[in-house]
Amino acid sequence: MNQILKDKSMRSIMFVVLLFLIVGCKSKSLYTDDLKNGDLLFVTAKEEGLSGAINNVTQKEKNASFDHIGILKKEGKSFFVLHAAPKGGSQKQTLKDFVKDQAEDKQNIVIYRLKANFRNSIPSALAKAELMVGKPYNFNYILDDNSYYCSDFIERAFREDHIFKLEPMTFIDPKTGKTNVFWEEFYKKKKLKVPEGELGCNPNGLATSDKLERIKEL
Repeated sequence: MNQILKDKSMRSIMFVVLLFLIVGCKSKSLYTDDLKNGDLLFVTAKEEGLSGAINNVTQKEKNASFDHIGILKKEGKSFFVLHAAPKGGSQKQTLKDFVKDQAEDKQNIVIYRLKANFRNSIPSALAKAELMVGKPYNFNYILDDNSYYCSDFIERAFREDHIFKLEPMTFIDPKTGKTNVFWEEFYKKKKLKVPEGELGCNPNGLATSDKLERIKEL
């Protein structure tokens, strides 16, 4: 009798473990099955701090409120995100860790994809992005060939094929018509002039490109 109970208990444990593995595999495939090489991962902005300040002066569309971006690279069955972030600089991160980092910050990821006519630029963009890995993060948000911020990293990756374009930056708060207080203090602490009108880019600007289509929220 004891042996029968042990066998039943063991079968129950094995069933639970098997079920856990199946559910885990399915949940992973739910967000990776339809991802494509070169997909752009836009991270939704927060309402406060640096994230909120970026969005305040760059948001162009109601459904495009982003403060970060990376590009997806598939290597066999593995998924990586190439991006420039304050923590780690220009890096190649596993998709799993990238998703985890955004979840911990309570930010969502929205997938955008180059339209068919422009997808032939992806291989060279990924190759360029790989070459930029290892460069430090650009904390001044003023274009610098030796360090990159997130949208700058992506624009440079696709620059050869002119997928995105640099535009005059603005730090004006649309509600007040004056320089956003956050940015005024930000550059004051760095003893730098607010780079109003200088060329640059931002995630919200990239998201409005007519070369992209919004696919889904990850």
